[in-house]
Amino acid sequence: MPFEIPDNIHPDCARLAWLIGKWAGNGHGEYPGIENFQFGQEVIFQQDGRPFIHYVSRAWIVDAEGKHVREAAQETGFLRPKADGTLEVLLTHNTGFVEIWTGEIHPEQPRFEIVTDAVARTATAKEYTGGKRLYGYVNGDLLYAFDMAAMGHELQPHTHAQLVRQ
Repeated sequence: MPFEIPDNIHPDCARLAWLIGKWAGNGHGEYPGIENFQFGQEVIFQQDGRPFIHYVSRAWIVDAEGKHVREAAQETGFLRPKADGTLEVLLTHNTGFVEIWTGEIHPEQPRFEIVTDAVARTATAKEYTGGKRLYGYVNGDLLYAFDMAAMGHELQPHTHAQLVRQ
């Protein structure tokens, strides 16, 4: 499904116009100490003419047949692209932590990569120390990969998904 660049898009957000809209699809997760899992996910990127993109995501665990098993992660935040191609991202999670990410928007391809700059956790959140994310627009789909450092483990693959524009 093609996308349209909103008329009121802020110039700093124009390089991320390919993100704007609603996406849904499936992904895979793994990490030491937990069983591998499959998940469904819905993501919305929206903007209103100001220099940020609002992001909302919700995921749910699915079984081998793709049927809903239980609710999973939720996160919301803001992508704050800058005119020089750098990117600031603020995310809040239902699991009890908030993150500040920094990175760069690729100058020629529809993709960006971010790494955590700071993580704050509540007393009941799991021990999570940082991450790295890569998002890209590939053949009309949104693909992403998330590497995580948590629970005493070094940064390593955790989740990846392929989402289709709705």
